[in-house]
Amino acid sequence: MTAAPQLDLETRLQRARNLRTGGILAGVVVGMVGMAYASVPLYEIFCRVTGFGGTTQVATGESDRVLDRRMTVRFDANVNPELSWKFVPAQRSMPLRVGETGLAFYRATNTGTDTLVGTATYNVTPDKVGLYFDKIDCFCFTEQVLRPGETVDMPVSFYLDPALADDPKMDGVTTVTLSYTFFRAQDQSKARQIAEMPAAGNAAGGGTQR
Repeated sequence: MTAAPQLDLETRLQRARNLRTGGILAGVVVGMVGMAYASVPLYEIFCRVTGFGGTTQVATGESDRVLDRRMTVRFDANVNPELSWKFVPAQRSMPLRVGETGLAFYRATNTGTDTLVGTATYNVTPDKVGLYFDKIDCFCFTEQVLRPGETVDMPVSFYLDPALADDPKMDGVTTVTLSYTFFRAQDQSKARQIAEMPAAGNAAGGGTQR
């Protein structure tokens, strides 16, 4: 007569263990998802701080000193196939002293039939120079919007940090390549807003329209 109550107790205990296990697993899943989302900004911060992968730095102003050491900065431009733009550097290279502020331009043209928002990723090579390549201002800091057939000249101002002269890993480095790749932005709502405005009212991310 006591077997049934004993069985019922064991069943309740098993259910409690199952619920506890399920709760732990759910917590693990939630934690992993949270880490996945957090890993993107954390990775970006890591790259900016260390220059990892040729990630450039952001400066609040010009360098306070200029060295005699001279380097050549080359400019490279690429476009993801999903974005119907033509994108080229206005100049192929620029001689520059370390610490001297340089101003370069890239030119983008919307060759498609729709107004589109583009966003640019960037890096420098050799990768180890990323820690010392400081951008003061850059079109890549904001999204760019172009109407069909519109061309815009987009500036980037920068300098090479004089601290690189104290880094033995920079010995022998005489040429740096600054490379951009434009992608079609996931959010195209700004493009729809611009498309509905008169052509004269289109300010495409602060660039110079042509």
